[in-house]
Amino acid sequence: MPGPPRAAFSARGRRSGPVPGLRFRPAAPADPGKAAEIDRRLEDWAHGLDLFPPAWTGDFSGFQFGRAVVLQHPGAADLERLTVAGELLLAENLVDSCYCEEDEGRGGARRGLGGRLIMAQAALDPYHGTPELEEEWRDGMRADGPLRSYHFALRDYAAFATPSQTDRFVHDMARLHMGYLAEAAWSETRYVPRVWEYLVMRQFNNFRPCLSIVDAVDAYELPEALYARPEIQRITALACNATTIVNDLYSFTKELASDPTHLNLPQVIAANKRCGLKAAYLEAVEIHNRIMAAFEEESAVLSATSTLVERYARSLAAWVSGNHEWHATNTHRYHLPDYW
Repeated sequence: MPGPPRAAFSARGRRSGPVPGLRFRPAAPADPGKAAEIDRRLEDWAHGLDLFPPAWTGDFSGFQFGRAVVLQHPGAADLERLTVAGELLLAENLVDSCYCEEDEGRGGARRGLGGRLIMAQAALDPYHGTPELEEEWRDGMRADGPLRSYHFALRDYAAFATPSQTDRFVHDMARLHMGYLAEAAWSETRYVPRVWEYLVMRQFNNFRPCLSIVDAVDAYELPEALYARPEIQRITALACNATTIVNDLYSFTKELASDPTHLNLPQVIAANKRCGLKAAYLEAVEIHNRIMAAFEEESAVLSATSTLVERYARSLAAWVSGNHEWHATNTHRYHLPDYW
């Protein structure tokens, strides 16, 4: 594998580019025109549903949703599927910002989070009861921007995904919500988890819903009976866990500046090993690299058994590479600590 290119520095003198020593594979380049078109469609979709106020437009453009999904899904069948992948990504970030993140100034809070998240899950997993109560549920889902984003994004996804692919995504969103709740509980009680405990939480609070859709966006299906096999579940989890640690590494300085107690892998390592943040950060890079190596090695073995599994493993790997590229180049959101 070629080594990472030399890191660049942004206009503000902040280090950008890949984390030195991080194991990754280059992503397929994103077509700027395609990314811009996806952004245009997503902004129209968000405004049509009145998902966020005009003041948030700068955050929307800075996030680069269009570029993210173009990088993550290089094998996407068409622009429509890419747009829906962007809708789901936007909705997930909207719920996280508005319901979970206290430092966003958007109404999020740890206290009472379970009640908000069960309503969010209900926007994906519909209520079934009497006609009158179902109508009240529909009114409730329409009354709140984050709930509208979940509901309509899933509706658009289900229009081209199979029922099993849609159900897979809904269950992976429930896993995500469990992870949100664990992180909020630890923050509220000031509990500092052990490293393995933190990584267990991050196996739930991670990018898995985004990777759940890779086959549907590429216009094929890994059948449920095959997807459920333990060895397929393992490579899926390894891919999700590696890319989530990538998020911890690139978010590190931003989180440290806004909330010095925010849990991320380097912080948890430093607290448990009573070492400095630099040593902890470099150990987190090594943990990522070992997980990434396991994903690559085990995916290669499984890919030799089936052309369909090989296609799925390639879709996972492409998402991981594209997500890394998005983190490494999104200087609006991320910059690296000066540890090298």
